[in-house]
Amino acid sequence: MKGTKDYKMHNCPFTLLQVVVSDETDKPLWKPIWLIVMGNCREQICLLDCYEAYRQRYDLEHLFRFGKQRLLMNSYSTPSTHHEENWFQLTLLAYVNLWVFRKLAVILPRPWEYYLTQDKSLKITPSLVQRDFGRIISQMGIEVNSPKRRGYSPGRIKGTKQVPRPRYQVIKKSTPGQKVS
Repeated sequence: MKGTKDYKMHNCPFTLLQVVVSDETDKPLWKPIWLIVMGNCREQICLLDCYEAYRQRYDLEHLFRFGKQRLLMNSYSTPSTHHEENWFQLTLLAYVNLWVFRKLAVILPRPWEYYLTQDKSLKITPSLVQRDFGRIISQMGIEVNSPKRRGYSPGRIKGTKQVPRPRYQVIKKSTPGQKVS
């Protein structure tokens, strides 16, 4: 492994794995995968666990893609880290709700999605569950009152002073070979 000026690889011992997945006749299904396990406890981790952790990364990538595109995971921007973490947890709870209600969902194909009506063994994705979520909630039998107008908010009290946000110095990245002053 080649290191960098700031990250020397001789200081980071690792274990190199070659994963070959084969069928019953020991014929490889695809090309070997090379994985690296780093850290102080790398000898304590089972090799099969390393491969399973690598395989789970695809599930995580799909979760983040769906969360950002459909659940607005990265759309809430605030200077408060606490509020942003709460928003992130709220979107994860929404994702869990979609996963829980996946067995109640019905595939509602759009007119151009002709392939959804033909395949009965189709795996229902979180996107398809989200499309049918309004029907699922309405069938649960929860009585919800319609929202009532409560008037206008009084706003801030006259004379209140807002504490300005703390200002931070701008970090500028330098180009290679250029010294930062």
